[in-house]
Amino acid sequence: MAIVDRDGRVVSANDALGALLGAAPDSLVSTSVTDLPSLGLDRNTIRNGLAGAATSPPSTAPRGGDSMSCTRRLKNPDGHTLWAEISLMPTAHDGETLLSVADVSEQRDLRERLRHLQMHDPVTRLPNRTLFFERLATALSDTATGRVGICYIDLDGFKAVNDTLGHRVGDELLDAVARRLIQCAEDGGQRHLAARLGGDEFALLVDGSTGTEQLTALAGAALKAIQQPFDLGGQRLTVSASIGVVEREAQGTDPTELMQAADTTLYWAKADGKARWTLFDPERNAHRMTRQALSSALRGAVERGEFVLDYQPIVDLGDDKLVGVEALVRWQHPQFGKLGPNRFIGLAEENGGIVPLGRHVLEESCRQARGWMLDHAGPPAYVSVNVAVRQMWDSDLVADVRRVLEETGLPPGLLQLELTESAVMGSAGRPLQALQDLNEMGVRIAIDDFGTGYSNLAYLSRLPVRVLKLDGSFVSGFRAARHPNPADETIVTALVRLAHQLGLTVTAECVESPAQADRLRRIGCDTGQGWHFAKPMPAHCVAALLR
Repeated sequence: MAIVDRDGRVVSANDALGALLGAAPDSLVSTSVTDLPSLGLDRNTIRNGLAGAATSPPSTAPRGGDSMSCTRRLKNPDGHTLWAEISLMPTAHDGETLLSVADVSEQRDLRERLRHLQMHDPVTRLPNRTLFFERLATALSDTATGRVGICYIDLDGFKAVNDTLGHRVGDELLDAVARRLIQCAEDGGQRHLAARLGGDEFALLVDGSTGTEQLTALAGAALKAIQQPFDLGGQRLTVSASIGVVEREAQGTDPTELMQAADTTLYWAKADGKARWTLFDPERNAHRMTRQALSSALRGAVERGEFVLDYQPIVDLGDDKLVGVEALVRWQHPQFGKLGPNRFIGLAEENGGIVPLGRHVLEESCRQARGWMLDHAGPPAYVSVNVAVRQMWDSDLVADVRRVLEETGLPPGLLQLELTESAVMGSAGRPLQALQDLNEMGVRIAIDDFGTGYSNLAYLSRLPVRVLKLDGSFVSGFRAARHPNPADETIVTALVRLAHQLGLTVTAECVESPAQADRLRRIGCDTGQGWHFAKPMPAHCVAALLR
């Protein structure tokens, strides 16, 4: 310690300061603090410190009135270095300031050791997730970085190693993988950050990347290195990895957003077969985001009335008269516009939204068919509604149909339910009982896309089915009127005859030309559906056709 006057000159100093500076304490008297090079204090620092001390109230409490404090790396005359905290604080004597130099080397070393433990993985000694994100945030905030890239690595089947060989061998494997990743990160004279993010997940951070070629080359090297056999504890292990690669401009990129992209790309690598790297694809990601957005909004869309129905006429091939319509659901999405069923039916089946959606379609189509029946004096047209497999299992379809028919007043014979062949064939237990109950109720059961599923014809004869709808792939072969394929006609003829012998009627889908309609008519097909007759249309257009 030393007492310093208002001009920054030493008034007195103790033995400890003299020992630190390698001089007798008395020799320091009248020396300007800025002339003590070992302390590394410049004139501005001293001037500001003294000015602050002069305006601060004196305090007898230790460090209670600090007005200036800084940490410096000091060097003893013997060459030994230490970290010191230098502070200036007012004293009880007007114009005098206490200069103190405290050795904080041990505290600083301890703090650094604790930080190292906090920021590094104990198994692999690699930077952990916390330090990785800290470095990533720094790289993205540095405008001079330019571009940043990440290789997000996940070992394939690592759980099996832990389960069969134990966690000790698993930890040894993780450490061995880490060593190889470090080598990959240091190849080529550049040192990229290799980190363990947790479990069997690792990451390579490329700060200032030169483009996707650099990242994919690094991912390929890491993949090759990991696939080399490991000799651990007398065991020879071979593992593979999946790697998601993302690279983009640092400016304007958020760390969380970048890691989400890397995680998504890693998922693609897993889904595409594992043991590979996959580069982030904005279009594929946009499709995934759209799919996720549709899935999360689907249930609420039913309540908001965003689903509408179009109807495609089904025509009697004998006289070209409209005998029925198939209800086709569309999603009038407020953001993505009008979406066809191929965009959301699969999602609805996955998340269970198909049950409320199916009820909505059933209610609306039956209500509409009842309206046509009342408004049109001629023979009424039936409405055909598609039923998903999950509706058979996750809801009481029979009760739903009975309720809707009672509420709308539609005769059961004017409702046809379409199920896919793969859903109907092999039906047992609850689904089969439901089909039988619906049939006894008077509802028509149709098999949609017939010929693309199991085609278990023996089982077909025991099902309460009334209609077969031939898949459009059979009819597409009828397009070439000049050079027809005889096999197509033979197959369709055989299916139609078989259906008739079983007491079933046959509807041909995807009829797109007069030639197709004529050939189906000659074969004996009962009804047809397709663009040759009419495209799907709103309900009021069907009413016009009926009139």
